[in-house]
Amino acid sequence: MNRFCFRLGLSFVLIGKLMAFAADSVELVPPTLPIPASFFCMHIHRMGTTTPWPSVPIAGWRLWDAHVVWPDLEPRKGQWRFDNLDRYLSAAEEHHVEVLLPLGLSPRWASSRPDERSAYGPGFAAEPSDLEDWRAYVTAVVTRCGARVSAYEIWNEPNLKPFWSGDTDRLVLLTREASRIIRSINPQAIIVSPSATASYGTKWLAGFLGKGGSQYVDVIGYHLYVNPDGPEAMLPMIRQIKQIMADNGAGDKPLWNTELGWSRPKPFLSEELAAAFLARSYILNWAAGVQRLYWYAWDNHNWVSLQTVEEDNQTLKPAGLAYGIVQKWLVGARMDRCNQDTDHIWKCQLTRNGSPQWIVWDPDAKKTFAVPASWRAKSITPLLGQSQALSESTVEIGPTPQLLTQSAPQP
Repeated sequence: MNRFCFRLGLSFVLIGKLMAFAADSVELVPPTLPIPASFFCMHIHRMGTTTPWPSVPIAGWRLWDAHVVWPDLEPRKGQWRFDNLDRYLSAAEEHHVEVLLPLGLSPRWASSRPDERSAYGPGFAAEPSDLEDWRAYVTAVVTRCGARVSAYEIWNEPNLKPFWSGDTDRLVLLTREASRIIRSINPQAIIVSPSATASYGTKWLAGFLGKGGSQYVDVIGYHLYVNPDGPEAMLPMIRQIKQIMADNGAGDKPLWNTELGWSRPKPFLSEELAAAFLARSYILNWAAGVQRLYWYAWDNHNWVSLQTVEEDNQTLKPAGLAYGIVQKWLVGARMDRCNQDTDHIWKCQLTRNGSPQWIVWDPDAKKTFAVPASWRAKSITPLLGQSQALSESTVEIGPTPQLLTQSAPQP
């Protein structure tokens, strides 16, 4: 999409920013636009080697932990290795998927502190010692990618020292320079801010925006990790982030959740609960006004505990199935409201083709739910089950979402 059309849609996020949190209930006001396919995005690490293309729809692909950051692309000054990146971009083009490419990590030869430890390699978390090297890197990558990359993200998780050990002023400078170069080469590209992570990253975000960083980006990125808590724990964090954005003149910019998942060492008690966490994450992020959610990660079997595929990187686990199912529930529908009542039951109302639908769950326990007569619901579909006729006025609900509709059960 071009930058003009993109900016016309910025009010989209504002509509969904209002939240009211009471002691025992939550009321969300979702965006009024239909839920687009672009909301469902993914990380894939080993595409083209050990991972075939996913069998569920993916609209966006964030190339993190995919071996295409600066040290991978330019391991020695002036020596470029674009093989992996070119392969990924060709796959994305073939499958009509938008690419979000993070820029960052300083190769050791360019690092201002080449012997400093980092999450990946010595010196990678430090700022480049020469700004010209950063400019040359960004120029080479954006020129190589052309229109095949629709969005660029500046650095990754800068509130964590193993990923960024410089100060905020320096990252504002790198963002400014990258933005200038990207806009000169590909004016239609979307520029995403450095994405801080978890509840303790909000202070860093406030500092970045307070120092003028928002003027160089189109989107505010954030990693809404709440591990080991459930998806509902993201809602207070989203509210805080939106307040920080508003307080620093960035309230009209979209918010993207550019990385989300659940990590080890705490595994899920069941595959069904893992699938429920994934589905509730997408439902609640949309309800709270997040415009895109990039799941981490399709083919990661080491760091993550919520896995979407088996070890063959192809056979769907229940969470992988849920990724496709919740898209069918959401994409193209409008979410009218979403709230948790005093009994902790979540009810999110959708409208599809003029007919209302409802998604219900209780994150804490299984219980009996009295279906309101005004819903006139005729069928119920468990997240991982088949549609059934609704013959009783009550249904059993629990942590796994279920969809109620006014239409007859679908086979």
